[in-house]
Amino acid sequence: MVDRKRTVLIVGASGLVGTAAAHSFHAAGWRVIAASRRTPDLIPQEIVHLPLDLQSDSNCAEAVASLSEVTHVVYAAVFEMPGLVAGWTDPRQIDTNDRMLRNLIEPLAARGTLRHVSILQGTKAYGAMVKPMRIPARESQPRVDHPNFYWRQEDYIKEKSARAGFEFTIFRPQVIFGPNTGVVMNPIPIIGIYAALRRAEGKPFSFPGGPDVVWEAADGRLVGDACLWAANNPAAAGETYNLTNGEVFSWRDMWPALADSLGVELGPDEPQSLADYLPARAALWGHIARQHNLAPTRLTDLLGESHHYADLVFAYGADHAPPPTFVSTVKIKQAGFTDTYNTEESVRYWLHDLMARRILPPAHGKT
Repeated sequence: MVDRKRTVLIVGASGLVGTAAAHSFHAAGWRVIAASRRTPDLIPQEIVHLPLDLQSDSNCAEAVASLSEVTHVVYAAVFEMPGLVAGWTDPRQIDTNDRMLRNLIEPLAARGTLRHVSILQGTKAYGAMVKPMRIPARESQPRVDHPNFYWRQEDYIKEKSARAGFEFTIFRPQVIFGPNTGVVMNPIPIIGIYAALRRAEGKPFSFPGGPDVVWEAADGRLVGDACLWAANNPAAAGETYNLTNGEVFSWRDMWPALADSLGVELGPDEPQSLADYLPARAALWGHIARQHNLAPTRLTDLLGESHHYADLVFAYGADHAPPPTFVSTVKIKQAGFTDTYNTEESVRYWLHDLMARRILPPAHGKT
């Protein structure tokens, strides 16, 4: 039964975190309103979708005029520039993300019903793009001064919440896995598309990255559930939390398990940029899609900017392993959120989900 006293507005509902949060809150009986520019295709049908252009202050004000019952916000929207990584320090990207959050929260806070807002950051908050992080990175460590939009959004939400009387929580997940295609930072469909193209070319599923790197990740379901946990939990008010599955992993170590899930043959390492390799094979992908009766989606629409992200997380082009980016999750566990995920099982789960939805072809020998 839907509890109309608890209405959450999930902004960026077509993305990884937005989709996961929509499922988490819906399953818990909340009234959920999903806002995004694109119509989400992976949220429960009962959820109302609100078309929203966060870059337009007038569109936000008009949309908010109909949101008299919103008590909570999960803000999972982000503006990224083509090519992804180069844009992370670009003043235009920083200004745009700052303005988008303000465009929404200003009219929403003025209504007086808002009780809690969750926003997302990431490892870049610890300066990983400009110098080696402290290991482990802890939420209590001082800011690393470098260009990014996190500090602009954080300073705004802290100041605005104090004046308007709502609470906030900031989450810093690591690499996020989930079912979404056409988004900016999801390596899961990229891995599956790469495997299918290699098989079609008669080539093995070779690891395309560079030096072996140890990572941490967060299953999208973990992030969605953490947002739900924080929504009405006094322990989360005004806090920042690192968030991971609870273990480290290596892509190269995981590669045989992924080959098994996808039904492809392993091969020796073959470093290459997936940002170059995948778009160049749009015609071949069209042939694969027709052969296996896949969902009619252009390759570019499946990739988003995630093929650029894959090059980063696979350390393509690096001469040596970059410094580790390990974060401590002691704080959120001590606060009461103790959920964990097996990262290898998480990646395999979402690859099978993509195959079941006919985004990827079935594993070899299976229908």
